[in-house]
This record gives sequence, structure tokens and C-alpha cells, in this order.
Amino acid sequence: MFSLQNPQFARIFASALALVGLCLPAAVFALEPEFEHFTVNIQSTFIWQKHPQFASPYSLPGSLNPNTEIGYTLTGTAFLGARPWKGTEFFLDPEVSQGNPFSNLRGVGGITNGEAQKAGSNQPVSYWARAFVRQTIGFGGGTVEREASFNQFAESVDKRRLVFTGGVYAITDIFDQNAFAHDPRTQFMNWSMMDYAAWDTPADARGYTRGLAIEYYHDDWAFRIGRNLLPVESNGLQLNGDFSNSYSDNAEIERGYEINGQPGRVRVLGFRNVAKFGNFNDAMSYSRQFGGTPDVGNVRKEQSKYGFGVSLEQNITDSVGVFARYSWNNGQTEGYSFTDVNNSALVGISIKGKPWARPDDVLGIAYASNGISGANRDYLAAGGSNFFCGDGNLNYQREGIFEIYYSFKVTKALWLTADYQRIQNPCFNTDRGPVNVYTVRGHVEF
Repeated sequence: MFSLQNPQFARIFASALALVGLCLPAAVFALEPEFEHFTVNIQSTFIWQKHPQFASPYSLPGSLNPNTEIGYTLTGTAFLGARPWKGTEFFLDPEVSQGNPFSNLRGVGGITNGEAQKAGSNQPVSYWARAFVRQTIGFGGGTVEREASFNQFAESVDKRRLVFTGGVYAITDIFDQNAFAHDPRTQFMNWSMMDYAAWDTPADARGYTRGLAIEYYHDDWAFRIGRNLLPVESNGLQLNGDFSNSYSDNAEIERGYEINGQPGRVRVLGFRNVAKFGNFNDAMSYSRQFGGTPDVGNVRKEQSKYGFGVSLEQNITDSVGVFARYSWNNGQTEGYSFTDVNNSALVGISIKGKPWARPDDVLGIAYASNGISGANRDYLAAGGSNFFCGDGNLNYQREGIFEIYYSFKVTKALWLTADYQRIQNPCFNTDRGPVNVYTVRGHVEF
């Protein structure tokens, strides 16, 4: 049902479903105006990027192209929700995407476009991004107001509540919900900014997974756990259907607080993935024994990968917020479903345009420092390649990424963004770069 292997059928079905979703709410509201049974939202995002020529004494086909490149992505998503009664919600998100990112996504640890997919195509492709159910059980303790948003009804919910989410979704819909750096459609675009760079998130090549997550909210605290599927193969599109031999376990604790009357949140996440990973040290041993360039594809076997992340966000005023993230993984195995980064530190600031009479505009500035483990360094220096990195050699330095953007609200439904990124030591290699990336983004939602 969710594979939509026939693109033409997928497009027709998604369009029909969206039309039904647009027509139903009017009829329902007329019968019962105080309770929304249906919700429909639409988004579309176009991202255009260019990087000029940069210094590169050597490279491989898997390196970032040192010549001038132009890349783009275009996505469109319908967010369709149904709520038969309070506490139970169903969501279905048909999505279409196409694009042509830089160098087929190779050559940098922090990918420059958060909308770019490892399964991307320069022709439109339709699929189900999400298809899940959410069940909320309240336990009192007062109420909090939830605003209407994508895959969310506007309503009052108990401060103390248990929430079950099951089906097809993005793990980052639930975990690592940083308010200032999380959505590449409206905020920072680099992968190092939108989530924990060293968190090997459970996801297929489009960024979605299947599984179950449980959340418990108790006043200012939140606790989350989940088990989700990993791809059948490294960075692949098909998910493994067996939760017992290829999976990702995630747990997160969140604490909300106030400083001088301004809200803040701190989150701590831990993860453990089990799958058939390629180990860097095993690949080096195999190469010494049998010759040739080390390749993690020769030594994949079932093993675990684990790590953690810490996230902080703090409002300074109503218009200014600061944030930081740190993430780490054990760095012994290949990047399986997100980046090739093994440790990362991020700091940034987000400023709304209220001081210059543009309250809905946003200026964001951030810097990320990405690194890799010793085992990963030795593997790349010996000529090995990961999914994203592998120049045939390595003169190691940490990868530094600076990003600044300005989001301009044109109308109620349209935003235009100018973005600049500077990447020092792309893929941790000081022999190459720096790389300057210029971006224009258009985003529509209603």
C-alpha cells in the first residue's frame, strides 16, 4: 500500500485524496463547528543552490565536484488528518519530490540542502511520506493549548498525558524538536543544523521510517522512547520489515524551564542501532589480508552503533533565541542512514524581525563543527569511501560549516529566503575547499 510503485497511479490517488480532504471539512464544520474532524494543509518548497569553483588538488567521483555546480530540489506535500473523536488522530501525507543536488549528495559531511534525498530523482516521484495514527490519553494536571499545524489539530490537551504514535513517519517529527533549527523548509538548511549530525537516524533514503513511539508528558517534563526500522541495506530505500534483527531504539528526556520569564528547553537523546554495518577496522584488516582499497561493503555483519545528543534552546527576548547541540556516536561503523559525521557541536542564534518592523521575518546565524573518529580517519586516509565522503586521501581537519539566512514573509502563505553557507574542510579534508554555497528558497504553506 505504501510503496506506490506506480508513479502515475500515485499522483492521481494523491490528487484525489487531497481534493476529498479539501471538500470534507466544510461539510463537517457546518454540522459540528466546535470540533474539527478533519484538517488539511499543503506545503511546497523550492530550493536553488550554487557553489562556485573551489581548490581541489585531487578528487574521486564520490567527492564534491570542484567545478561550479547548480543544484535544486522541489517538494510538495499534502497533510491530511482525520479525528473521529477526541484523543484519536489519523494522518496521511502524500508527497511528490524531484531534484538534482550537488554531486549526487557526495563530498561533504554536512549536506547543504535539507530537502535533498538519497533517493532523489530529477523527475517527479510520488510516495507516502507519512501514514500514522496518534492516540493521546490525558491524566489532568491542567491544560496547554496546541496550535493547528501540519499533522496537528488545534486543541487543549492535558499537561500530563500519554501519547502513542505508530505507523510511517519521520523520527524527527517526534524527537529533537528544537524550535530554532529543525525545519529546512523554513529555517537552516544544512543537515548539521536541522538535527543532531552524529545521530544515525532510523530512516529510508527519503528520510522516513516505520515504527512505534511512546511519549509521556508531566508538567514541564517529557519522556520519549521508540523502536523504528532501518533500511535493508546501507542508505537504501526499502525498510527492513523485521523489528527483531534490524532496528533503532531511541530515548529522549526533555525539560522545560524559564529564565527571566523567557522559556527554554534542554533535551538529552540516546540511541542504539542494530543492523548489518560495515566496520572501519574490519575493512582495513580485510584490505591488508586480501589487498585492494579498504571497503566497508566487504565486511558488513550484524553489530550495533550507539550514541547520544544534547540540545539546548533559550529565548533571550520575545524576538531573540539562542540554541546549541552536541552529538556523538561510537564511530566504528559506517554512516547507515544519515550523515558520515561521528561527533558534532553546533551553536546559533535566531532573530525575529520585530525590531525592524518585520515581525514575521527571521534572521538565523549558526556554526557547526563536525568530526570523525580515529577509525574513520584511517579508513578514509587509506582510500576508503563512505556513502558521503571519500576523496581517495585525507589530510584531516574538522569540517566547519557557517550558515546565515534571512527569511522574508511576502504574504500570509509565501516566504522567500536568501541563504549563504561556507564549508571549511569539506568531508574533513583540509586539502580541499573552502566551499561557498549560495541559496534561494521559496516556501508556500496553507
